[in-house]
Amino acid sequence: MEKLRGRWALLDESEFGRWFRQAEQTLRSAENDVSGGFWNWACFKAEQATQFAVKGLLRAFGEPAFGNSLTQLLADLENVGVTVPESVKIAGRELERQYIPTRYAYVFPSGSPYEFYGVQDAQAALAACQTILKFIQGVAECARSFEAQEGSAS
Repeated sequence: MEKLRGRWALLDESEFGRWFRQAEQTLRSAENDVSGGFWNWACFKAEQATQFAVKGLLRAFGEPAFGNSLTQLLADLENVGVTVPESVKIAGRELERQYIPTRYAYVFPSGSPYEFYGVQDAQAALAACQTILKFIQGVAECARSFEAQEGSAS
């Protein structure tokens, strides 16, 4: 289980829940895109689902969560005391690369974005997203346990 360090605000379950449910729904949509052969969109949605989960956890701790850089958002988690494993940081960097080229033709010298993605790209993006969502769930559970221990100690 994820170790918590530093000071912790109480986990706002309502705020976390609404963001995390959106992350899960977006991930399901990405999975449907893989089935339909819309691999660039699956990659983009995996990135978006991950942003929703990380932003939801930050907001649930009462922290601002702005921008679209997963690298920065994960660093923001570390700044509030969450130890982010290297595997999660790597997954975040991989997903961050899906934010623009999956959607914009100007990124490529010719062709359209969908022509540059395949099923392996989409599966890798989904796996990276699932890695981070599992991590976020673990941190939330650890925060709940921390709160329960603090509450029983009073």
